[in-house]
Amino acid sequence: MIIFLHGADSCRSRQKLSEIISHYKNSRKSGLNLISFDAHAADFSDFYNHFKVSSMFAEKKLVIVKNVFVNKKFQEDFLEKVSAFEQMGDVVVVYEGQEVDQRLKLFKTLAKECKTQEFSLLDTKQTKIWARTEFDRLGVKANLDAVDTLVGYVGNDLWRMSSEIKKLADYKNNGLVRKEDVEKLVAPRIENEIFKTIDALASKNKKQAMELMQRHLDGGDEPLYLLSMLAYQFRTMLVIKELAEKGFMYNSIVQKSGFHPFVVKKNYFACRQFSLIELKNIYRKIFRIDADIKTGKIDSEVALTTFISSI
Repeated sequence: MIIFLHGADSCRSRQKLSEIISHYKNSRKSGLNLISFDAHAADFSDFYNHFKVSSMFAEKKLVIVKNVFVNKKFQEDFLEKVSAFEQMGDVVVVYEGQEVDQRLKLFKTLAKECKTQEFSLLDTKQTKIWARTEFDRLGVKANLDAVDTLVGYVGNDLWRMSSEIKKLADYKNNGLVRKEDVEKLVAPRIENEIFKTIDALASKNKKQAMELMQRHLDGGDEPLYLLSMLAYQFRTMLVIKELAEKGFMYNSIVQKSGFHPFVVKKNYFACRQFSLIELKNIYRKIFRIDADIKTGKIDSEVALTTFISSI
């Protein structure tokens, strides 16, 4: 039997993997036939040898194999044995804590013949439901506006979300989590804040953009990191803008760019505030500033404020 777990949301897929392992340990006396194997740079014959050895105590084996899709040779050899694994009494869990290429033959075979579960990134509504469930699991209640604020600050990064909820739960100690608790203990996701700066620039509000950037600097954020975030956002907008100007609509842009739909949606309207030439010039300017900072030609904080005033 093969269980195939994959998807961009590694937090939920890892939780599912942990559930499978826990269930196996609880239902098996020895636990000696639980095997974990990393296929990255590994030889398939080493992995397959585990199935030639008889299980101790006549127990069913649980074999976790990770990173099959990053090793082309292992992937090809594994594909040849899919049917054989499906007929065995042992359980093989193919775990990929990321998105995989669904055009590959192995993916299509696993998706068709095996028990498969995909863990896509949650949208905002789903993330809020997940957050409330986590609060309940920890025995803490949270106001709706507290959950809304938390999701606004953290987004759908469930690894960080889980950590922040645990921190809030410990702080309230079985009490009620309020919006002000979130504002006090949780730092806003920097991508959201950087996007606010870009939004201000798009609206030609340089004063607001400067104030937002200064807030980051006063909060201790490194100028080069802030610049890298600006580069990421403007590059994303540039890619979307180029596809839009070629006549691609929203769904096609998602497919062609490879960006998550949420990313395309957020940037699709923002990039309309800039011309394609403007975005290209801004992107080039960021890299010139980056080079000037790293070569000591200009102070990093001065470079950032100069960049914003020049947009």
